[in-house]
Amino acid sequence: MVVADLLSSFSPSPELHVLAVDDSFVDRKVIERLLRISACKVTTVESGTRALQYLGLDGDTGSSGLKDLKVNLIVTDYSMPGLTGYELLKKIKESSVFREIPVVIMSSENIQPRIEQCMTEGAEDFLLKPVKLADVKRLKELIMRSGEAEERKTTNPSPTRILQNDFDSSSSSTSSSSFHDGSSLDEDTQSSKRMKLEFTVQD
Repeated sequence: MVVADLLSSFSPSPELHVLAVDDSFVDRKVIERLLRISACKVTTVESGTRALQYLGLDGDTGSSGLKDLKVNLIVTDYSMPGLTGYELLKKIKESSVFREIPVVIMSSENIQPRIEQCMTEGAEDFLLKPVKLADVKRLKELIMRSGEAEERKTTNPSPTRILQNDFDSSSSSTSSSSFHDGSSLDEDTQSSKRMKLEFTVQD
């Protein structure tokens, strides 16, 4: 038991779990391969309906236990029969359990109104197919950074106050130095006025 505890303490940090949704078998395999190369755990489903079932958002009481699943990122195709990627995005963002999970939309069509619609609804990003390894790595880094920021925010909320105090003190010191500089400028101005008066009298 002690050995197991020691081993678990040296285990690497848990990998990101990504749910990939695409009706194309080829595209599912491509995104799965790219995610696995980036050291992500991948679950693939072939439709938005299957994604809702996997997340337990289809209203089926038998799948409610799936809500305890840890999913870090959802990547979905936009154009799918039945439930589109945009509709899936809306349902996820309406869920109190999964609304904080980043959702990335993929599409082979670069249609600006569609992109803006998805981003307005809460999509994290919009990727044009074919998805590249650089896209996946960028998304992984983004999710990890946001997770680390949230963890720091919850575990150590005081630094913001300290930084504010430092800012206030630096502002006051800057103001005082400006005051001194202003005084010396005033003195220079007064002396220059006196010199002008002396020249005027002499003339």
